[in-house]
Amino acid sequence: MGGFWSTTVLDFFIALGVVLGGSLLGGIGYLFGDEPPMSKMVHLADQLKIWAMVAAIGGTFDAIRAFEINLLGGQLEEVAQQLAFIFSAFIGAHTGYLLIRWLIQGDW
Repeated sequence: MGGFWSTTVLDFFIALGVVLGGSLLGGIGYLFGDEPPMSKMVHLADQLKIWAMVAAIGGTFDAIRAFEINLLGGQLEEVAQQLAFIFSAFIGAHTGYLLIRWLIQGDW
């Protein structure tokens, strides 16, 4: 089970880092591009959430394929693990979005 928890935590922080890092660096890019970075950063964080999840679960369709194979094979414990990894990545990405929104707009 040590591998399960470490992968779950790792997925969370990878997704969080993609959203935070992408939004902050994108804001710097907007600043150099002569556009207001603050409102664009919130929009960028929202757009990066799905890509953060993809990056966290591996960046390929291996997780979806494993989900399908395990579901059709009746290995429900493996299906639950894959769902936990995806959920952990979603929570990490959404937390990153909320942090950017809080930093920029001051509300949750």
